[in-house]
Amino acid sequence: MVKKQYLVIGLGRFGKSMARTLYELGNDVLAVDSNDENVQSISNYVTQAVQTDATEEENLNALGLDNFDAAIIGIGDDIQSSVVVTLLLKEMGIKYVLAKANTELHAKILYKIGADKVVFPEKDTAIRVAHNLVSNGILDFIQLSSEYTAAEILCMKQWIGKTLSQIDIRTIYGINIIAIKRKNDVNVSPTPDFKLLEGDIIVAIGKQSQIEKLGKKIK
Repeated sequence: MVKKQYLVIGLGRFGKSMARTLYELGNDVLAVDSNDENVQSISNYVTQAVQTDATEEENLNALGLDNFDAAIIGIGDDIQSSVVVTLLLKEMGIKYVLAKANTELHAKILYKIGADKVVFPEKDTAIRVAHNLVSNGILDFIQLSSEYTAAEILCMKQWIGKTLSQIDIRTIYGINIIAIKRKNDVNVSPTPDFKLLEGDIIVAIGKQSQIEKLGKKIK
């Protein structure tokens, strides 16, 4: 997996979890907050942590964000700040902005001004969102326990036209396939001779470490 650069603004519970998880997945993470205590608490778990007011355009410019792949805005309670930061980052050319919202109205505003993805903290855990953000081929990620994970995995190019027995991900990765989604149909407990097609989505369960290992293989 190619190392990416992520900006996380707003280091509450959601922002801190996002920053730590993205960093633990092998990426460069710049964490930003206006509160010094929040910055200090995350500084050992990210590439760099900076105290600054991200609602000021000159402060964002000073961070040197030209090559960042994505920004995560963890500001949820202060809607005005959330909206301002989202707007500034999109105007600066950040390719992908994911923002936290607390209400449907907040989410609508964020989408209107250019947010690429909006999540709700009561519905989406930061760890799940971070894994989905990093692994392009993992479409959804649900932690079942501290060790095991369920995931929706997009069929890789090298799997197209092959049967489940031929790709043999159970032996290679220790992951069990429980269903295959194909357009509007779902095949539960597919047989070993089930042939995969382009666009198929594999629903699988396995250890989180193994799901992550497979996710890094998917382009």
